[in-house]
Amino acid sequence: METRANHVWVGAVTLLILGALALFIVWLARLGGGEKKEYDIFFKESVSGLAGGSAVSFAGVPVGQVSQIVLWDKDPEFVRVRITVDEEVPILVGTTATIQGSFTGVSTILLDGARTGAPPISCETTACTEGVPIIPPKPGGLGELLSNAPLLLERLATLTERLTQLLDDKNQGEIAGILANTNQMTADLAQVAPQIERTMGELQVTLREASEALDQFEKVTASTDRLLNSEGEQLAKQLRETLKSASGAANELEATLAEARPATKQLTESTLPAAEATMRDLRATSKALRDVTEKIDEKGAGALLGSQPLPDYKP
Repeated sequence: METRANHVWVGAVTLLILGALALFIVWLARLGGGEKKEYDIFFKESVSGLAGGSAVSFAGVPVGQVSQIVLWDKDPEFVRVRITVDEEVPILVGTTATIQGSFTGVSTILLDGARTGAPPISCETTACTEGVPIIPPKPGGLGELLSNAPLLLERLATLTERLTQLLDDKNQGEIAGILANTNQMTADLAQVAPQIERTMGELQVTLREASEALDQFEKVTASTDRLLNSEGEQLAKQLRETLKSASGAANELEATLAEARPATKQLTESTLPAAEATMRDLRATSKALRDVTEKIDEKGAGALLGSQPLPDYKP
């Protein structure tokens, strides 16, 4: 019985020594590793490839690991990922978390975007929904691509199917006809290119002449405007004086015509008929003298003596 009791004490002391040794080793490990800080990241995208113990890096430098991945009980659309990082890592306001995927299926969390001079992320500077500060997420390039790969493949298959429908035998024949017509049109354009060039040259000359004519018109317009502005008032004054003089002359002419109406009546009734008779007599005399002159020119003075006597003229 006494021997058995000694064995129990030896076993108990041994267990106590082993436990103390284990605690000492853990303490040394923590002492060598330094203090850790915990942060939560809420992802609305897929976190496939992440697992407990996945690496956490800051600008490519390993600084911690993933300690927990769970669906957030307050909103199942989000996945809460808790990470632990070294205390000396500068997790400042502006730092974001990205899931960095790979084609091997293993994903890591990449922290980046810290700003110099910004305060650290803590419960005072950000929310602490689950008791630890929250690092805002940012969509990752490759991770986003991999998570959306099924949708991209579906759209690619749809695009391929539509291209196949577009490039069937009938449409290929129509495309070939369009290309042939395009070639013919190009050849026709090449043939008429000299004419088009000549027409463009003539058009340029016409435009230049039109521009020169427009410049001349602008100069004339400017001169007219200057004339109207500088001499228009004087011309208007002279025009008013001229119109006034013309009005006076018209009045005088009207008075003169009124005074001349009796003389005009006499002229019309007696003087003009007498003058018309005198003019008729003068025309007959002129005709007779012209006949005599023509005879003298043709036959000499003898013809004049041997001719019949001229009729007596009675004015």
